[in-house]
Amino acid sequence: MNEKHEKFAERLRAAIVKAGYKAEAAVLEREFNQRYFGKGVTLHGVNKWLKGQAIPRLDKIETLAKWLNVPLDELTFGLEIKQQLQEKQACWDEGIGYQEREIFEAFLALSTPHRKTVRDVIQALTKAQSFDMARSVGAQQNYK
Repeated sequence: MNEKHEKFAERLRAAIVKAGYKAEAAVLEREFNQRYFGKGVTLHGVNKWLKGQAIPRLDKIETLAKWLNVPLDELTFGLEIKQQLQEKQACWDEGIGYQEREIFEAFLALSTPHRKTVRDVIQALTKAQSFDMARSVGAQQNYK
């Protein structure tokens, strides 16, 4: 089975139980179809959601999230993604000063071809720096 499907099924079952329902296909089918304004789902279909064999379309996940009172992104992707994004944002917030922010804003104002040139220069400098660092580490090991 697909790990993404299984994780969605775990989140769905947990949300159903937290909302005070039994995590059973019959319950999910009935409650979902009462709230969804499209073609209803079958018992077989919701059973696949609960077993991690399928993930519903986004419009159906939206209905599930509203019914279960769970944030859409949390039901769709889980808390791990949200935490990773928050950690990454914190690194940016802590590690970037006003000068770097000005540079990023200037970069975003450039035309697409000029942005590509800047990216190419940064990548070349990064490769050169990595090569220099590796050479320096190799030279230090030779002196030991």
